[in-house]
Amino acid sequence: MKNIIITGTSSGIGYEMALQFANAGHYVLAISRKTPQNLIDHENITCLAIDISDENQLQQVSDFLSKTWKNVDVLIHNAGSLLHKNFTEITTQEFQNIYKVNVFAVAELTKICIPFMENGSHVVTISSMGGIQGSVKFAGLSAYSSSKGAVITLSELLAEEYKESGISFNVLALGAVNTEMLKEAFPGYEAPLSAKEMADYIYNFALTGNKFYNGKVLQVSSSTP
Repeated sequence: MKNIIITGTSSGIGYEMALQFANAGHYVLAISRKTPQNLIDHENITCLAIDISDENQLQQVSDFLSKTWKNVDVLIHNAGSLLHKNFTEITTQEFQNIYKVNVFAVAELTKICIPFMENGSHVVTISSMGGIQGSVKFAGLSAYSSSKGAVITLSELLAEEYKESGISFNVLALGAVNTEMLKEAFPGYEAPLSAKEMADYIYNFALTGNKFYNGKVLQVSSSTP
């Protein structure tokens, strides 16, 4: 059984993944600002109610790993923050807030976990089709989509930097999935995939994808947006 860290587990894909890993017998560290009771009650899930954009709060993850798990097999960066606003109306603070969650927290949490990762460990970053060069872009998503492009490049670089250690870094650039975030970005749009269906895919990829890929970006999208 593996030790799995998942961010953004309060709802949607992250919530479904936490339950799927735990129900399969794996141990899960579920990180989100709000914690669903179902996750709290599960014997295989440890919940940390923290704001990942706050470096001081992320220290709780380091403390937990040092005292309890000692090692991390899979880290899934699933948490995301979205802003739908015209570019010229976005303040510097708002732009920074998006990057704090979508980029800087990814970097910081990865730094915390690397000392606890061994050969065969897998870091999976959930990005978006909006961050893929040449993909269809949508007005109002400049902060969000550019941040999702940033973590793609970050993952590629980390795969190169840590390839000798046997730690794999891959990105899944998701298309439309029926989540609260999608509804916020595209009101009224009905995606062809549910959060649970996408969680099923990520579950399998997180456990086996590093056997086939490292430093890669896989476009997991059947529709636009």
